[in-house]
Amino acid sequence: MADDRPLLLGCGILHKEVRLLIEKNNWPLDTLFLDSMLHVDFDALARSLQSALERDAGCRNFVFYGACHPLMEQMLHRAGAFRTVGQNCVEMLLGVERFGEELAGGAYFLLEDWALRWDQMITRTFGRNPMIVRDIFTGSHSVLLCLRTPCSADFSAAAEHAARQAGLPLRWLDVTLDNLESVLHTAFNRRLRSS
Repeated sequence: MADDRPLLLGCGILHKEVRLLIEKNNWPLDTLFLDSMLHVDFDALARSLQSALERDAGCRNFVFYGACHPLMEQMLHRAGAFRTVGQNCVEMLLGVERFGEELAGGAYFLLEDWALRWDQMITRTFGRNPMIVRDIFTGSHSVLLCLRTPCSADFSAAAEHAARQAGLPLRWLDVTLDNLESVLHTAFNRRLRSS
């Protein structure tokens, strides 16, 4: 990595979308994406974030994460870094209003990366009992909302499998990258101003 380039340290769940936007806007950024599966293990997420922030302490870091860990802000403050604005990656992708509407409508959001690793994610989080998994999802959600971006491949088979396991109807939403681009643009400009 070039010493004069800011580092965007981020969750890998939208790595294709973020890289596309960096290229589109010619933002002089280096990137380091962490495994999105870290979200199911707070200790592993904290260790990975702290390690990456310490390893690249000389860089002008900013972070593509939501409030994905209860100590996120403290970790970033200690490292002299900041994160993109947003509760989570889905809010950054959809925008606050649409995110809130879909959440209020009972949506459990599913992106390509997690759909493709659904069994691994669910087993790590809830164990192997299919009835428990179904009860958890149907108890708090009414639909499995799959978000398809311009970068998404066809993950319909994985999404259908996830919906069956969750016991929820499947709905698709095609999403532009406009809101995500705005979030990243704001963060990149903040990083440049703070240099």
